[in-house]
Amino acid sequence: MAGTITLADVKTDEKSWWCPGCGDFGVLAALQKAVVDLAIAPSELVMVAGIGCSGKIGNYINSYNIHVVHGRTLPTAMGVKLANRSLKVLAVGGDGDGFAIGMGHFIHACRRNVDVTYITMDNHIYGLTKGQNSPTSDRGAKVKTAPEGSIEAPVRPLQMALAAGATWVGQGFSSNQAELVELLKGAIGHRGFSFLNVISPCVTYNKVNTYAWYKQVLTRLAEDGAYRSDDRQLAMARAMETDELLTGLLFEDRAAPSYEDQLAGFEPQPLSAQSLAMSPAQWQELLAELA
Repeated sequence: MAGTITLADVKTDEKSWWCPGCGDFGVLAALQKAVVDLAIAPSELVMVAGIGCSGKIGNYINSYNIHVVHGRTLPTAMGVKLANRSLKVLAVGGDGDGFAIGMGHFIHACRRNVDVTYITMDNHIYGLTKGQNSPTSDRGAKVKTAPEGSIEAPVRPLQMALAAGATWVGQGFSSNQAELVELLKGAIGHRGFSFLNVISPCVTYNKVNTYAWYKQVLTRLAEDGAYRSDDRQLAMARAMETDELLTGLLFEDRAAPSYEDQLAGFEPQPLSAQSLAMSPAQWQELLAELA
């Protein structure tokens, strides 16, 4: 890591386009603080942002920033990490981007365990396109695409991540900065795929899942002295019994090897620093394989 990093090093001058009160402001502030605490220099950080309101977050963090097409944050982020393992790679997006068109990539990222951190800003609605139901919208939610109430069962991202084999799973609340900063630091520091779902209320289009509502129904795992985050079955049971209305570190497996650490012949140096030259012996060996 580089030397001392300040908030001035992390922030950009671009003006935010989010609605006043949007939960994404809380996620941005917590992420900036986490980057400072971890002393990650802008040249060592890559933000791969998805489509949607939350996808603009990459513009407000001083780092490498790739704004990808809808649902493609994770394959892009994994490609960046495999090309340069010295970088801290964060994929960020919303519940629509990650759990609709991007769902297939999410499941495979969980099982592969590439050393990437995936942060979703979950507001239970499509905000950018003006209030349609998203994969995580509650059953019965009355929105533009379901004026009489959604009849679909919502996606449960924490349970899906656990079932798919993710080695770090947690959930934060944009209104609880202290806990969210620590969760972000834990996720970024984890060796392997880390998934942090952040409850990030939409103040414009979602009038049900509000800050006040969440403050009444959420429980904190940190307040349960008997809870252990190293038991996947216990984590699944807790996620199910609370209907995922919880915050904290749900599960972490510190022993599982990352995807890139298991690749045979995969050098730790960035591809840009490796020689592409082939020795005569290697050339002959290749020809022999093709003969």
